Amino acid sequence: MNDSKRKIRPLTDEEEARIQKGIAEDPDNPEWTEEDFRNARPFAEVFPELAESIRRPRGRPAVEKPKRQISLRLDPDVIDAFKATGRGWQGRINEALRKAAKL
Repeated sequence: MNDSKRKIRPLTDEEEARIQKGIAEDPDNPEWTEEDFRNARPFAEVFPELAESIRRPRGRPAVEKPKRQISLRLDPDVIDAFKATGRGWQGRINEALRKAAKL
């Protein structure tokens, strides 16, 4: 085990009591009753539109011919030269390879 991890001391009874009192008095988050649990419904049933919007795929739209990820070993100086040109260096490597392959 890593000794550099911070050790957390146990709460005292007074601290625990203060925390539990704060939880019990929170008007925005009352403790659920048995009736609350019986009346509970699934999120998707209560908010169908929101649930559907969460399920929809996010990110970039699908492309017809997506690029494939591979592992490629390149000389460090080649990588450094492309990285030195800033963001988009991987795309520039792709362009250089397309030129070399006459594509």
